[in-house]
Amino acid sequence: MTEQARVRRFEQVALPHLDAAYNLARWLTRNDADAEDVVQEAFLRAFRFFDGYRGGSDRAWLLTIVRHTCYSWLQQNRPAELIAGYDIEAGDLDQAAIDPSFRPSSGGPDPEIALLQQADEDLLNEMIGELPPQFREVMILRELEDLSYKEIAEVAAIPIGTVMSRLARARKALQGAWARRRAEEARHGV
Repeated sequence: MTEQARVRRFEQVALPHLDAAYNLARWLTRNDADAEDVVQEAFLRAFRFFDGYRGGSDRAWLLTIVRHTCYSWLQQNRPAELIAGYDIEAGDLDQAAIDPSFRPSSGGPDPEIALLQQADEDLLNEMIGELPPQFREVMILRELEDLSYKEIAEVAAIPIGTVMSRLARARKALQGAWARRRAEEARHGV
């Protein structure tokens, strides 16, 4: 295969997933500029080793590389962040729950409702950002990138059971944080 054909093939495989790659990197690094750097490095790595790619889920393959690149970057630049929150994984979660019918959405005909919905979305995004990285990544891959449990297991190099466990714990942590926030607002009359 000529170099030009290799570049074209790589572009066909990788470029459709650029937004997903950035989204995952953004959530893991929690910084736009850092996410851009990580995605650039991940794409360079992916291209460098593209000859070894044997097919399968292009998206899962690329997100695996992005994930590894993110964690390498975090280990070099923010090692304390990687160990934060392990008490949550061990099961030390607040048992509070929120209304399961809550589904933030944007827009709507009433500007006041739209503003409240946007505030809820912003709060939810903030809470997701506060999750430990191992929970944040499975939450993003499942809920925002719509990967299957099998694909998440492949990307994160963990068993499917661990994917399900981390998702359940992440959701429970979000529910607890949401309930605490709403209770605090009620106490303050907000």
